[in-house]
Amino acid sequence: MTKFVINPNVKKSKIHKEIYGHFSEHLGRCIYEGMYVGEDSPIPNVNGMRTDVVEALKEMKIPVLRWPGGCFADEYHWKDGVGPKENRKKIINTHWGGVVEDNSFGTHEFFELCRQLGCEAYVNGNVGSGTVQEMSEWVEYMTFDGVSPMADWRKENGQENSWDVAFFGVGNENWGCGGNMTPEFYANEYRRYQTYVRDYKADKKIYKIACGPNVDDYEWTEGVMSTCFRHSQPFQHGFMDGLSLHYYTHPEGWEIKGSATDFDDKVWYKTLSKTLYMDELIRRHGAIMDKYDPKKEIGLIVDEWGTWFTVEPGTNPGFLYQQNTMRDALVAGINLNIFNKHSDRVRMANIAQIVNVLQSVILTEGEKMIKTPTYHVFNMFKYHQDAMLVDSYIDTETIGVEEEYQVPNLTESVSVDENGVLHITVTNLSLTEDYEIDTTILEKNISEVKGEILTEEMHAMNTFEEPETVCTKEFTDVKITDKGLAFTIPACSVLHLSVK
Repeated sequence: MTKFVINPNVKKSKIHKEIYGHFSEHLGRCIYEGMYVGEDSPIPNVNGMRTDVVEALKEMKIPVLRWPGGCFADEYHWKDGVGPKENRKKIINTHWGGVVEDNSFGTHEFFELCRQLGCEAYVNGNVGSGTVQEMSEWVEYMTFDGVSPMADWRKENGQENSWDVAFFGVGNENWGCGGNMTPEFYANEYRRYQTYVRDYKADKKIYKIACGPNVDDYEWTEGVMSTCFRHSQPFQHGFMDGLSLHYYTHPEGWEIKGSATDFDDKVWYKTLSKTLYMDELIRRHGAIMDKYDPKKEIGLIVDEWGTWFTVEPGTNPGFLYQQNTMRDALVAGINLNIFNKHSDRVRMANIAQIVNVLQSVILTEGEKMIKTPTYHVFNMFKYHQDAMLVDSYIDTETIGVEEEYQVPNLTESVSVDENGVLHITVTNLSLTEDYEIDTTILEKNISEVKGEILTEEMHAMNTFEEPETVCTKEFTDVKITDKGLAFTIPACSVLHLSVK
């Protein structure tokens, strides 16, 4: 019997809804065909946005969407993507497949998509190949309601009122595709560029995000933080509100990566072991941030995470299209539990990417659409959004096939929402073992418990021929006891319990 203790009276930190955020890039079929099909498409759409995709994402309560990249952001010149579509400049997408980008999805289309989704906008600006003036004018175009050249141009292009930009990234991966910069050079560029990302609305402050490290590049975090905090006032907290972190799970390494669908028990545990590395990354980068920002006023923004496997056979290698199995579902559940547990520092996270690219929540093929196992995990975990993390602990044991890639058998997190309902999420990493869980909920009387679970064989996936193979089912193997709950979590599963 596994002991699980929850203390709802100890509220730790707010789980910001943006931890459940998503990422869309001009990459493969993410935007074009995935979310945007154009107004003249036979696929049902509203102003060019696929109706089926929008409705699915609304059900999942998508809180924030990042755009236009990714590496694409640092070669994107926003003025190419506004105005009459027939006049928009066609470019080559040099990062992703060498295909023609016709810029038919630009600033106006992105905000129309956010409007339909009811989500916040996270816009990523161009530092690598752009100018301070270009970035400054984009912010003015998007957010200024007065009389100015950019605001007037926006109105000429059909948008009378300005939009709200909740989050703005000043560059992307500037240690690599965004300019191959050193941390000190980037930090000084960041200080200069962010100066001109102005708040035109007194009540809508833009949350500015600096480019943070790639995986375990602690030198980058130290260099950016020290340079940004040098010769600045304490209230400015390094001129930033957030610092990004990118980490992808690929079991066989950067060059090979491995198949999304063909793997054995060893690779299963290897993948989960590598995804659990996220916890160490957050702790160690967070410790560096603590030196400069002990009050945790700067959020860690994990705006690219997820599995990255070898592309599906026969697809464009530059489109990064991969299938999605129960292994991806466990990766999603593990990471979301980690983010919840670190919600005192992690302010936002954005899984890569939303449709048809990497660890997608949705796949499309022409007029067909399927929800992936990862989608169902996000849909189960949505109740954590803006809830309060509460104190919890579960006993674990170490499992696995190879000594190097041992993992804990269980992960968990617990929150309480504004109505006092407890939301418990647990993942079972074992391929073979069910676990009986004896749960103590301190100083609370339980009147009702409801459960939903995602569990199948590890290779199980949804296809366009069989779209419902992996989906959530009601979980009834849970009993109310005199001290809390008793339940058995099956092998290879992700579980959500709602407790009143």
